[in-house]
Amino acid sequence: MNYHPTAREVKRNLEEKLARHFGCTAAEASADQMYRAAALTVKDILTEKRSEFKKKINRTGSKRVYYMCMEFLLGRSLKTNLCNLGLATEYKQALGTLGFSLEDLYEKEPDAGLGNGGLGRLAACFMDSLASLDYPATGFSLCYEYGLFRQMIVDGMQIELPDEWLPGGEVWLTPRSDRVYRVHFGGHVKEEWVNGHLEIRYEGGEDIDAIANDMMISGADSEGVTQLRLWRARSAQDFNMSLFAKGQYAQAMTNDNNADILAKVLYPSDHHIEGKFLRLSQQYFLVSASCQSIIRDHMAVYGTLDNFADKVSIHINDTHPAMCIPELMRIFMDDYHFDWDKAWKIVTETVSYTNHTVLPEALETWNEELFALKLPRIHMIIKEINERFCREAWKFYPGNWNTISKLSILGYNQVRMANLSVVGSHHVNGVSALHSQILKDTVFKDFYRMYPERFDNVTNGIAHRRWLVYSNPELAALLDECIGTGYRKEPERLSDFTKFADDPQVLQRLRDIKHRNKVNFANHYFAKTGKHLDTHSLFDVQIKRLHEYKRQLLNALNIIGLYLDLKENPNLDVQPQTFIFGAKAAPGYDIAKRIIKLLCMIGKDIESHPKIAEKLRLVFLENYDVSTAELLAPAAEISEQISLAGKEASGTGCMKLMINGALTIGTLDGANVEMQAAAGAENMFIFGLTANEVEELWARGYNPAQYYASNERLAHIVNYLNTGFAGESFSDIASYLLYGHGVADPFMCLADFESYRTTHTEAVEAYRDKARWNKMSLHNIAAAGFFAADRSIKEYADRIWHIKRLTGVK
Repeated sequence: MNYHPTAREVKRNLEEKLARHFGCTAAEASADQMYRAAALTVKDILTEKRSEFKKKINRTGSKRVYYMCMEFLLGRSLKTNLCNLGLATEYKQALGTLGFSLEDLYEKEPDAGLGNGGLGRLAACFMDSLASLDYPATGFSLCYEYGLFRQMIVDGMQIELPDEWLPGGEVWLTPRSDRVYRVHFGGHVKEEWVNGHLEIRYEGGEDIDAIANDMMISGADSEGVTQLRLWRARSAQDFNMSLFAKGQYAQAMTNDNNADILAKVLYPSDHHIEGKFLRLSQQYFLVSASCQSIIRDHMAVYGTLDNFADKVSIHINDTHPAMCIPELMRIFMDDYHFDWDKAWKIVTETVSYTNHTVLPEALETWNEELFALKLPRIHMIIKEINERFCREAWKFYPGNWNTISKLSILGYNQVRMANLSVVGSHHVNGVSALHSQILKDTVFKDFYRMYPERFDNVTNGIAHRRWLVYSNPELAALLDECIGTGYRKEPERLSDFTKFADDPQVLQRLRDIKHRNKVNFANHYFAKTGKHLDTHSLFDVQIKRLHEYKRQLLNALNIIGLYLDLKENPNLDVQPQTFIFGAKAAPGYDIAKRIIKLLCMIGKDIESHPKIAEKLRLVFLENYDVSTAELLAPAAEISEQISLAGKEASGTGCMKLMINGALTIGTLDGANVEMQAAAGAENMFIFGLTANEVEELWARGYNPAQYYASNERLAHIVNYLNTGFAGESFSDIASYLLYGHGVADPFMCLADFESYRTTHTEAVEAYRDKARWNKMSLHNIAAAGFFAADRSIKEYADRIWHIKRLTGVK
C-alpha cells in the first residue's frame, strides 16, 4: 500500500469511501460525511503500516511493551495522524478540489472521551513517542461510551452531562470480533487436585466478554504505529427468552445491562457501594482482558511461556491496573499449571509500575470484604502474595510489627494497591526528580530500604510535535528557519535556539507570533461565547484538574486583591490582565465545585464594572479539553504552576506552556524544579515554601489564622469572601481557609499568599519590559527539549522495559 499518496490519489480514495460507505458523491456529501471518509482513508494507511510493523516485530523476535492505563486523553486523531504521516498538505489540496476545508473537518471530530487529566494525557503522549521512535508497543484501556463528562457551567455551577464522543469518534475504532476474552466476577471458588495439579472451578458469579476495539496511533516520520486496544463489555450469558416472552423485559435484559454499565463512564462516582463495585469491576475487567490478550499473542508467536519475561514488558500506569499482578499469577497457575515460584518469577520480571501521587487519598485501597466478594480467586492469590511477602519483610525488619503492618498488602480490612504494585514489580518510578525522592524518603521509605534497586525516576514528557509543531506552526516555522528541523525528531536540539537570545529581530518575531496566537484564541473564544478578549492584556493561564492541592484558590485570592484595588481606584495605572482558567472537578468533589463557582462569580462581578473589566478579566472556560488546550497553550504568557510544594508529582501542562514560550510562576514542586534548572532561575518566577519547609511547618503546627492576622491585605481579601461576588457569599470558603473541616487551609494558601502576590507583581513588571520578557520566553522554549516524551520513553526503554527500537531493522 502507498503510505504517501499524492493529492490526486487522496481525492480518489475519498471519493471511493464516500461511495462505499455513504452512497454519495463529494458534491452531495455533508462535512460530517467527508470527515468520516477522510478518517477512514487515514485508518486504512495506519492499519496497513501497523500490519507491516507487527510482521517486523514477530520476524525479529523483539521484546514488546504493553502499557496499561485506565485512561488515554487522546484529543482529536485526524490532525495529529495526518501531521505525523506528513500528509496534511496532500489532504488539504485534495479536499480543496472537492469543495471542503481540512480545518473545518478537524472541527467535526469530537475529542475522544477516554481520559480525564494529566495521567491520561501522559499516556497519550507516550503512545505518540513509542510509535515515532519505532518501539514495539501496545496500549490497553476501556472503550468508555461517555468518557468522564461534558462540563456545563450554569450560574457558576458545574453540571455534568454525558460526553457523547463515539458518534464522531467511533470511525477510528476497528472492532475485533476475533479477539474476545471472558472475564469472571463473583461466585465461589472450588479447588480440586487432578493429576497432580490444582483445578480451579467457579460456582455462581457472572461471566462478561471483553471485545477488543483497536485504534491506531501514527508515529512521526517513522515506520512505527502504536496500537491502542480498548475493551468493550458484552454479557456472556444466554439471552433469557423465557422472561422476555412473558413480558418481563427489564429482567430479561439484566445481564446485558450489567455488562453494558462496565464501560459506560470513566471514573464513576464511588461515594456509594455500587460505585465502588463498578470501579473495582472496571479495573479487573481491563487487566483480565489485557493479560489474556498479551498471553494469547505471545503464545501465537513463540508457543511457550518460558521466555515470557524476555519478550514481554507490562507497565502499569498508576495503581488502577495493579491487579494485572495477581491476574497473571491466576492465568499462569490455573490455566497453564505453573507452580507458584515459577509464576511469581515471571510476573516480577515482567511488570513495572509508575507512581503518580503522594496524596494518601489517591493511593488506592479497597474494602477487603467487597474485594473478596467480587473477585474471590484474585483475593485468594493476593492473600498468598501478602503472606509470602510478610515472611520476607520479617527477615528484613525482624520484630518490627509496625513497619511490616504498613508494608502489608492486606491490613485493617483493606487491600492496598500501591503496596501490591511495589511488591509485584521489578521497577518502581516516580515522574519527577523531586517526586521520586519523596517516594523514597516518605511514601515508600521502608520498601526502598528493602528494594533500593527497584526505585528509579523518569521525569514526564510531552508529545512536543503535537504541542509545538502542530499547535503552534508559526513558532515551528521560526525554529525551522533559525535552527533547522532536526528538533522535530531530536527535541534536545531546541537548545540551539539560545544562540538567538540577543537577536532583536528574532525576539520581535517571537512577540508577534505570540500576539497572533492570542488573537487566534480570542477568535475561538468569541465564536464559542460571543464575548471578546483584550489581546493586548497579559494572558495568565491556569489549566489543570480542579483540586485543592493545585491551588486555583490561591490564584483566586490574588485576583480578588487586584479587583479590590481597582474597585477602590478604577483609574489605577496597571497592566491589563486576563486570567484564564480551565478545569473540571470530580462530580462528588464539593469543595472543588465551590472553587469553580467562586471563580465564575468573581468573573461575573468584574464584568458588571466595565471600567474595571478594561484592566482585569477572569475567564472560566467551560468544558476545557485537549483541543482547547492546543489553541490556548500557544497563546499563554504566564503559566500558573502553583501547587503546594511536595504535592504535585510532575505535571505536564507546565511543559506544554513552557515549550510555547509562556513564563512559569510556580513553587519548587514537581517538574518545576527541573524546569528551573534547565531554563535558569532568572527565567522563571519561583515563590513559596519548599517541600521540606512545608513538612517543618506542619510539624511545628500550621495556624493559617496567624497569616490572616498579620497581613492586612490578606485579611481584607478573606473577609470579602463573606461579602461575596455577584450576589453570593463565599463564607464557607473563608471558613475553610481559617477553620477548616478538621484541618484549616490544608494546602497552605494563606502561608504562601504573600510570596505568591509579590512574585506575581514582579512577573507583571517584567512583562512591561518587552525585550526582557521576549528573551526570557526564548530561553524557556530552548530549554524545553528535555521535557519531550521522546526522552522519557528512551529512558523507560533503556532502564526499565529493556526494549529496542526497530528503526532501520530489516
